[in-house]
Amino acid sequence: MVYGMITIALPKGSLEAQTLQLFKEADLEVRRTDRDYNPRIDDPRIGKVKILRPQEIPTYVDKGYFDLGISGLDWITETGSDVVEVADLSYSKTGEGNVKIVVAVHRDEPIENVTQIRPGSRVTTEYPGLTKKFFEDLKIPVQLFHSFGASEAKVPDLMDVVVDLTETGTTLRKNGLKIIGQIMESHTAIIANKASWADPEKRREIEEIRTLLFGVIDARHKVLLTMNVPTASMEKIVAALPAMKKPTVSRLHGIDYYSIQTVVPKNSVNGLIPKLKKCGAEDILEIPISKIVP
Repeated sequence: MVYGMITIALPKGSLEAQTLQLFKEADLEVRRTDRDYNPRIDDPRIGKVKILRPQEIPTYVDKGYFDLGISGLDWITETGSDVVEVADLSYSKTGEGNVKIVVAVHRDEPIENVTQIRPGSRVTTEYPGLTKKFFEDLKIPVQLFHSFGASEAKVPDLMDVVVDLTETGTTLRKNGLKIIGQIMESHTAIIANKASWADPEKRREIEEIRTLLFGVIDARHKVLLTMNVPTASMEKIVAALPAMKKPTVSRLHGIDYYSIQTVVPKNSVNGLIPKLKKCGAEDILEIPISKIVP
């Protein structure tokens, strides 16, 4: 196999910290200084690495400047980039989960639905392409103003309507706005250039990188539990344990005890440990997991 094939574009800004942390936990740490525009990943599958604005990454991946990139579905759609979505990652710029591109107006406006927006309204957004199509489909002519940030602060003094990205709507409400419609839901995605994805060698290495990243994502929500159990309590404890498949059970040398190991959801472990203790488990250890690869 020829190594050093994959070139990667990673997002700066709001997605940067979470993306770099994910790569670090996957043992694909991005090494750079604050002023270093040429970071590197010490992995034989990865060549050039750049950290760029997520708005630019889909276009660059589409044009073949990079084999692989991470950006939001919102920017893939806004730029009309023709790329392969390799995987949906489980975070957005505001945390875990998806975000939404919504339409909002000032709370004092007598408008409850996007169809009530007045023709000629001033609309500010970082997504001019998506917004233009949305209002064209509604057959409502509007004045479109491309925003470069703090869009919600421009209503109502400068603008009548804002189209913005939100997870909960809290920031919009704090600025005196109300949501009256939604254009799309977005998530962070791993995207690949179509020619790179069609190349068997590059595709294999892209899939290997995806496996490592998802091994970390899966592991974040699980822990390894290990415990010693008297023989008399074993069946009761095994019945109480959730497991990815079945728990690992082995006999302890010289005594009437078993050792049990299993992977359980992290969000259930605080309730599970007292229950196991009550059933007779001893020497319970909760161990963090770096990666899970099914």
